[in-house]
Amino acid sequence: MQINPIAVQKPVERRRHQRVRVSLIGRYMLADRREFPCQTIDMSPGGLAMHAPVKGAVGERVVIYLDQVGRVEGVVARHLDTGFAISMSVPALKREKLADQLTWLANRHALGMKEDRRHERIEPVHKRTTLHLQDGRELHVKLIDISLSGAAMQVDYRAPIGTPVTIGETPARIVRVFDGGVAVEFVRAFDPEIFNDRTKL
Repeated sequence: MQINPIAVQKPVERRRHQRVRVSLIGRYMLADRREFPCQTIDMSPGGLAMHAPVKGAVGERVVIYLDQVGRVEGVVARHLDTGFAISMSVPALKREKLADQLTWLANRHALGMKEDRRHERIEPVHKRTTLHLQDGRELHVKLIDISLSGAAMQVDYRAPIGTPVTIGETPARIVRVFDGGVAVEFVRAFDPEIFNDRTKL
């Protein structure tokens, strides 16, 4: 029996929306109402992938609050090594708004525009310091930049967003993870009257 060539079709790409690589900090709530910090890997108006310390079950409903985007929700589509991906069902009006937000975020990154931060970051004179972990370990780090409210540093360390640490003598929490380092937000911001590039953490 001869197969009708018209009936043979190539596999169809299931992903309806192009994903944008964007790193946004947020929190998510699983079906049992437990909340955890998270950080997006990529995102589209129809779904997102994120780093997450606790993985929801495939098919489980998840509510996520993201900086600069707000509330989104969906169901867990698949697990990743460091988190999971969700499929979102977004109303048409919100989907258009989300597409515009993602376009802006992607263009900002491509154009090298600075991230929205509360305080200007400067390069410190004293770059070597110590990152103290909750389990008692101490890691030598190199500061990339500092501000009144936070710092970025080179260190071979990975931890969930929100993990408490102490940088030098300054209590902080991890707010971003990137290739080769982490960024932290201080528990208490420095006094702008005394803060400068020679400030020791």
